[in-house]
Parts: sequence; C-alpha cells; structure tokens
Amino acid sequence: MATPTTTPLTVEQLRPRLGQVTVIDVRSPGEFVGGHIPGARNVPLDRLPQALPVLRAAAGRGELAVVCASGTRALNACEQLAGAGIPARLVDGGTAAWADRGGDLDRIPGRRVRWAMDRQVRLVAGSLVLAGVLVDVVVPGVRWVSAAVGGGLLFSALTNTCAMGSMLGRLPYNRPRDSARAFEATLAALRDGH
Repeated sequence: MATPTTTPLTVEQLRPRLGQVTVIDVRSPGEFVGGHIPGARNVPLDRLPQALPVLRAAAGRGELAVVCASGTRALNACEQLAGAGIPARLVDGGTAAWADRGGDLDRIPGRRVRWAMDRQVRLVAGSLVLAGVLVDVVVPGVRWVSAAVGGGLLFSALTNTCAMGSMLGRLPYNRPRDSARAFEATLAALRDGH
C-alpha cells in the first residue's frame, strides 16, 4: 500500500489556511452532520474510489487536506489517494484535535447527531463479547464468539483497519436519507472548484 508523501498538517497549520485548502472529511454522513471543520466536504471513506477523478481535479487546483474523527480513516484515505497518484495531507488528530484546540465545528441544522464510529465499534464489540460470555453459561461454546470478536479487535489494531467500523458505516443509522444526494452535491461542488 502506498504511503502519503507529505507530512501531516497540524490543526494550527490548517486554521489560517481554511478556504485555501480543500478539506475532505472521510467520516460517515451521520458523523459529518454532527460537526465538521468549516468548509469541509464529506466524501465517506467507502465512497472514496468513486470520487477519485473529482479529487484528482481538485488536487490539481490546490492542496487537499484529509480529516476524520481522529486520524485513522484519514490516513487510510491518504494512502488510497497516494496510490492513485493524488497528493493529500492528513490533518493530524482529526476533528477531535480541531475541536480540542478551540476550533468551531459546523453542524447541519435539524440533524440528529450520531455517535462517533469508534464509539459505535466499542458498543457493538463490547456487547458481543458480553453476550458471548453470558450465553455461554446456558449454551457451552458460545464464548468462542467473544474470542472471535477479541481476535478481530486485535487484527484491527495490528493492521490499523476496522472491518466492523466499515460495516457499521454502511448502516442506515449512519446514512441519513439524503446522503446520496449530499454526496452527489459534494462531487459537483468539488468538480466546479467550490
């Protein structure tokens, strides 16, 4: 897998450059509506391959900065972009660092705030582990479900990927009804240079 060729962009470096840099937020639409860096465009990580031609054109007009909640998905996106020959910089620490350092977050009015993906993963993984242990008292052998979840979490940490997060990101809960229309609007805005 290709690695990003540029150094990460800190929140302090990004702040004065907002409006000059195209900020791409790769979180799920549900997370994005709950709060994002002002001016950021939502291109969910699982839809990144579809957006590559538009992102290539946007990178030709100026610098791309890629952000997610804390940096893991954005790093994955930067690697995919680098593999496609598209330069992009990772926003170090993501939206969490932006907010922690006093940056305002834009929210889409009237939208319900979704839990961050890492929190959703912890809820589902913890629930599966606990259920596996409790049900094993009645149905011996079910504890192996807990072991499989633990193995998946270990694999996730070692590879810096998250299959569970990817699956959860595709659930309707994380995809507001108009997310397809919003994605098309994002692509159109990027195509037009806005």
